[in-house]
Amino acid sequence: MEDLEYMHLALELAKHGEGKVNPNPLVGAVVVKNGKIIGKGYHHEYGGPHAEVFALQEAGEEAKGATIYVTLEPCSHYGKTPPCAKKIIDSGIKRCVISMGDPNPLVAGKGISMMRDAGIEVEIGLCETEARALNRVFLKYISTKLPFLFLKCGITLDGKLATRDFQSKWITNEIAREKVQQLRNKYTGIMVGVHTVIEDNPSLDARIENGRDPYRIIVDPYLEIPLSSKLLHRHDKKTVIITSFLEKETQKKKELDDLETRFIFLEDRIFSWPQMLIEIGKLGIDSVLLEGGGQLISSAFREDVIDGGEIFIAPKILGDKEAVAFVSGFSKESMDEAITLPNVELHQYGNNCSMEFYR
Repeated sequence: MEDLEYMHLALELAKHGEGKVNPNPLVGAVVVKNGKIIGKGYHHEYGGPHAEVFALQEAGEEAKGATIYVTLEPCSHYGKTPPCAKKIIDSGIKRCVISMGDPNPLVAGKGISMMRDAGIEVEIGLCETEARALNRVFLKYISTKLPFLFLKCGITLDGKLATRDFQSKWITNEIAREKVQQLRNKYTGIMVGVHTVIEDNPSLDARIENGRDPYRIIVDPYLEIPLSSKLLHRHDKKTVIITSFLEKETQKKKELDDLETRFIFLEDRIFSWPQMLIEIGKLGIDSVLLEGGGQLISSAFREDVIDGGEIFIAPKILGDKEAVAFVSGFSKESMDEAITLPNVELHQYGNNCSMEFYR
């Protein structure tokens, strides 16, 4: 095996931390000596040991004189765990190959300098494009404190989210819906408009083994959410309502407080996306899965705030102009003006397909 193959393995290991390490980055590490892998690791959970620690523990004394492959620059500071750069130095590692530097101001080249000062040969940049793609969420949040906004929706072939009377179960097939559960586990928050809550009464949870449930973010300017809504009765302090209903001492507000609901209060009842994302970021939510409905999705496209998404398409046609459209409310008068999804990849889910895209 060559450097490239070892780093590819480290990148695959890093993916095992999806949905568990936020707001930390996904990191994988592999220790190699004389052409043999002697240690592997990845960051398992927020606050837990880093990838390098697991890999070096597995390698043990054999780490002396070995090469370690890491997908992100080892940390150099004491946080929830000791610095990994020091751990690498103390283990006797001879060479460290890194995909990309860590933009966290607490690191930002210090880990590399620490290892080089200790005589370790450090190389950086191998598989950097893949490493940056793996940590899109981390890179945006650490640099802007704004959450990464990922669109998820299922539509008919003629671009409808639901029938005219808001029926949407089920547009997509079971295979596609399983992928949706993975997305809910991957992203820290999930956002819908209040009318989706009123019509569908969703739980907005992640039905995946050993997964985590996201924060449930409801855009509800007039505080219309029914108190009987399933998502209000989770008692986990992870329901967030964005509202402009400032009469904070109403009976409904008190009842929502009793249900451990959190609030973001915005003065203007026509919410702007930048304003919402700033406030969501202040809660420590580094990523949001936008699930709809149509008005919310349309406004996100109009304000150009979507960082990526996956649009699932079913081979079904409603043919009803009154059915709920995927996007509406703005008009592009020529194909040159049309919104074009960037960097699209196509996926197949049985007889459904999807377009996944990222900025």
